[in-house]
Amino acid sequence: MKPRMSRARLTIRSADASHAPSLHALIAASREEGRLLPRSLDDLVVHADRFAIALRGKRLVGCAELAPIGPHVAEVRSLAVDVLERGRGVGAQLVAEIRRRARLDGYERLCAFTHTPGYFSEMGFSIVPHLWVPEKIATDCVTCPRFRQCGQYAMVASLESAADNLPAASVARYA
Repeated sequence: MKPRMSRARLTIRSADASHAPSLHALIAASREEGRLLPRSLDDLVVHADRFAIALRGKRLVGCAELAPIGPHVAEVRSLAVDVLERGRGVGAQLVAEIRRRARLDGYERLCAFTHTPGYFSEMGFSIVPHLWVPEKIATDCVTCPRFRQCGQYAMVASLESAADNLPAASVARYA
């Protein structure tokens, strides 16, 4: 029997440390699918306030982190959506919220590293050589066990781009 979807309204809001166990479980599930790198529970407790979360009723169904990696660039990190919520625009709404926060925080560019570049290109990101995001290489890549063989695409969006001005409802159709 197929699980039934909740009809509760979706809410996008900021996370806090109390959400860390749910964030950890959601990220771990996506990691098992080969979508994300691991995150420790301690790391998520410390950085919980950088996460936008999607709640369906009281259930956490999606998350994304706005991770600063330089003075002018931040990264969409740990974007994860519960398998039952995929295809419903949750991820795109989270990316739109991260983009909004990045702009408010004064960043000029937002980057993402992904195995699914089409997903991000539909939201105004462009594939670039990894070397175009030296902040990411210096902060994360050089210590990653998959360095130089990760298979991820580097993607960047200007926070002044036309896609940046799309309303969340328009962006949501791309998820």
